[in-house]
Amino acid sequence: MAFVRFVVRECIVEWCIVMRSIVGVALVLLSALPANADTLEARLAPCLACHGEKGQSAIPEVPSLGAQPAFYLTIQLFMFREKLRLVEPMNQMMQGLRDNDLRNMADFIAKLPPPEPAGDPADPARMERARALIEQHRCNFCHNRDYSGEQNVPRLAGQREDYLVKALREYKNNTRRGYDASMADVLYLISDEQILDLAYFLARLR
Repeated sequence: MAFVRFVVRECIVEWCIVMRSIVGVALVLLSALPANADTLEARLAPCLACHGEKGQSAIPEVPSLGAQPAFYLTIQLFMFREKLRLVEPMNQMMQGLRDNDLRNMADFIAKLPPPEPAGDPADPARMERARALIEQHRCNFCHNRDYSGEQNVPRLAGQREDYLVKALREYKNNTRRGYDASMADVLYLISDEQILDLAYFLARLR
């Protein structure tokens, strides 16, 4: 069993390397599209009403989007538009938008300030448990050592704790469709108690 887990983790690492190359090419192609942001602020107003005008959400289980990688945001908006991710308000808001619109919205949101981390004193034991878990499963390989994310990998540092718990649970039970299967593969081996520790840790990073 330990050998199988090792092989799974190594395959995920190799997959991340390949995906970074593929996503890099896609990013170049996408950035070549012409931009038209004449009505950008109007289109973004309802988005920022929930997700926060300054990049930090104040609504439970609604993610903060400040400083998320622009390409990651573009792909998520595309998935909402195509109903590959089902969140009714987002699906409705994306209808009728062109690829250029999605890219311009993502570029704008990505420039918002990163969210502030949770301000309460951290529990050292929980933080250490999460660090050990992250090292074991190499979460900091794809999401970066500082959990800032890149390209199609989201920023996790400073994200709302309740949203992180929600998202991780959805990846684990396959109710959230990811860009690929890597999150479900990793979380298959992680308990709900460990999910709580991971979310606790990440929400307190700057």
